[in-house]
Amino acid sequence: MATDQGPDAASAAAPVVTVAGPRVPRAEEVLTPEAVAFVVGLHRAFEGRRQELLARRKTRRAEIAAAGTLDFLPETAAVRAGDWKVAEAPRALQDRRVEITGPTDRKMVINALNSGAKVWLADFEDATAPTWENVVSGQVNLIDAYEGRIDFTTSAGKSYVLKPAAELATVVVRPRGWHLDENHLLVDGVPVAGAFFDFGLYFFHNAARLLARGADDPNSGPYFYLPKTESHLEARLWNEVFTHAQAALGIPHGTIRATVLIETITAAFEMDEILYELRDHAAGLNAGRWDYLFSIVKNFRDAGEAFILPDRNSVTMAAPFMAAYTRLLVQTCHRRGAHAIGGMAAFIPSRRDAEINAVAFEKVRTDKDREAGNGFDGSWVAHPDLVPVARACFDAVLGERPNQKDNPGPTTPVTPAELLDIAGAGGSCTQAGLHNAVQVGVRYIEAWLRGLGAVGIFNMMEDAATAEISRSQIWQWIHNGVVLADTGEKATAELVRRLVAEELAALRAELGAEAYAGGRWAEAAKLFEQVSLAEDFADFLTLPALALLG
Repeated sequence: MATDQGPDAASAAAPVVTVAGPRVPRAEEVLTPEAVAFVVGLHRAFEGRRQELLARRKTRRAEIAAAGTLDFLPETAAVRAGDWKVAEAPRALQDRRVEITGPTDRKMVINALNSGAKVWLADFEDATAPTWENVVSGQVNLIDAYEGRIDFTTSAGKSYVLKPAAELATVVVRPRGWHLDENHLLVDGVPVAGAFFDFGLYFFHNAARLLARGADDPNSGPYFYLPKTESHLEARLWNEVFTHAQAALGIPHGTIRATVLIETITAAFEMDEILYELRDHAAGLNAGRWDYLFSIVKNFRDAGEAFILPDRNSVTMAAPFMAAYTRLLVQTCHRRGAHAIGGMAAFIPSRRDAEINAVAFEKVRTDKDREAGNGFDGSWVAHPDLVPVARACFDAVLGERPNQKDNPGPTTPVTPAELLDIAGAGGSCTQAGLHNAVQVGVRYIEAWLRGLGAVGIFNMMEDAATAEISRSQIWQWIHNGVVLADTGEKATAELVRRLVAEELAALRAELGAEAYAGGRWAEAAKLFEQVSLAEDFADFLTLPALALLG
């Protein structure tokens, strides 16, 4: 599919717009001339500022490397000290005690909406490999869901249909982060931001449709999750995009509501400022565990032993620096009248092993009890079977209340030293942990190259964030000369290459020669080694991976 919309006689300054991608069924329903023009308008208005902010990320990283630390911003002290609140949450977002996450494929749309969760995070970001088919068909599926015409039948004949509208989860869409381009939509030869594409198409097609459903409907407004935010200036850009989009379509200012993922270490030092910039549109903040750890490694990768993370699975939310981060998030949100949403329970229940389930469910209960007890208003799960588990934990604390925003959380101030006390996590770096990082990284990337963004690996739902922490830890361990606690062997590129080769051999034996040959294992292994072992640290593994995705 390829179309050009060039300058005409009436407007010599009109941009050359190229939509070029493989044929996707019903793409014409979302890529209408009007919808594309709306996305192009976002690009023309805000692309320059996006590029400035992406350049600022590199400058900020250099400043952190030079200083070896972070602090709250002195220039925004008045915002932190001020007495202000975000806009009141709409009815559909008052109760968020359980949220389920997942991509926007047709089956997931139905299962997530039917799951019994209060909110579904409809994900165009880390749980979606951004093939042209995935990002376009995801928009079609959401429209079909709102129109009540979505269904799905498996090859075995099992059918999926939606429950009545009043019983469905509220949809909160997560567009791609500022760093990713959509290479299939070009304006004067320049790719538009994936964020503009995902947000723009969804808002253009659904804002008025959702408002027409009325306040009593769980899907009665355009709501968003904002990923990978690194500063309040990036939140300011989103606010400007929201203001522009609402004005362009005649939607009342403040209709959009956005929850920001605090999943970077720099954003953790700017929570007040981020909410302030979005105060007319802010709904809350979310604690994103894996990307947060990834961001710590990325920003402090050369800051020495004090910042070396142990095995990723040993770093729980109870680690002192993670507890400080979540305490600050609850304090900040509730002071400002916003929701504080907890992290992910990524376990995938086994249909064949009750013992695995019993152990995992108990870990989930412990995690969600802790979050509810610490003041969070809700939390994430990755599988419908975990919805009742998490709901019971929050029901026990909330009762009939929709949230606990009146709970200020622990009043002890959080200090920069606490947020940066990585060494206080304890744990160790082991070859078993290194092996797990290789396994998860290679298996996830291979699935991603085949168009799958949410992948079950070892009974855990993995997405791009977990692959990022896997490969970044390997880079950090190698470049800091870590000696593995269980073997005494030093973490080296040679050791990682050996583990990758062993993993490929194990996969060939596990899958069989024919199935293995039908996968993209060699490409995945090469890319994994590239982003784990190269001298220069890649900001995101998805950037070089996009060239292989097609």
